[in-house]
Amino acid sequence: MTTTTLSAPGAPARTGGGDARGPALRARRTRLLHWIAVHTVAIAAALFFVLPFVFVFLTSVMGDSQAMSGKLWPTEWHWSNYATVFHTPGFLDWWKNSLMYAGLGTLCTVCSAVPVAYALAKFRFRGRRTAMMLVISTMMLPPQVVVIPMYLVWAQQLHLSGSLWPLIIPLAFGDAYSIFLLRQFLLTIPQEYIESAKVDGCGEIRTLLKIVVPMAKPGIAAIALFQFFYCWNDYFGPQIYAAQNPGAWTLSYGLESFKSAHNVDWNLTMAATLLIMAPVILVFFFAQKAFVEGVTLTGVKG
Repeated sequence: MTTTTLSAPGAPARTGGGDARGPALRARRTRLLHWIAVHTVAIAAALFFVLPFVFVFLTSVMGDSQAMSGKLWPTEWHWSNYATVFHTPGFLDWWKNSLMYAGLGTLCTVCSAVPVAYALAKFRFRGRRTAMMLVISTMMLPPQVVVIPMYLVWAQQLHLSGSLWPLIIPLAFGDAYSIFLLRQFLLTIPQEYIESAKVDGCGEIRTLLKIVVPMAKPGIAAIALFQFFYCWNDYFGPQIYAAQNPGAWTLSYGLESFKSAHNVDWNLTMAATLLIMAPVILVFFFAQKAFVEGVTLTGVKG
């Protein structure tokens, strides 16, 4: 005996395969779970990097007693902590010294690295690979190995100890990492542009300044930022050459003295730390596009 099931008029007929919307719903649910998983990792990573800065900022605007407690949110906002830090004897001098060291060091590095990287990338001469290997080998030499003989040269023969010039002057003769990074970027510039400039009568220097440098702005920005960050955060160099002269201290080295003088005033220490970090964060924020482009394109061609 056969039983026939009648469906209501206008209702979809049921089939033995189940609801046809099932695969679409499962696919949508899978995409949603995938989106949540991906963005959860991104949010966790962002919090991992941002929370320390938030902690430093919140502590920097706390009162003296609250900074020593376990409270994380300020009950009163003491913006005067930053003014107290700025009025600390020597703090503005540390700022000036850091700007001079980072600014002149970056300028010397760029001016010395560009022509050397251009020669190693575009010139064809005997021993080019050997010269490149020598540049790379200097990157493998720890600075602590040569610190004693270099200090004797700068202190006893040139009498420049107690200043930042022993750290700035060598950068005018090239930096191995900057030369290597910029050379890899210059390899991505087509040779046809340089040959066309020479056909039009440009010499090597004019070709470098008019053709290569404008096309290599992302790479130059990358090495400039790397060198600026290094000089701004350098602690080892000022400790060796400028420790005996407080007038030549930089922010990175002066912060240690500030911390020793305010070893229980964590709010002031955090305020000073934030003021030292702020220029680096702002420079990277405004130059991150050129920086990322320069680093990304470096090494495309070897």
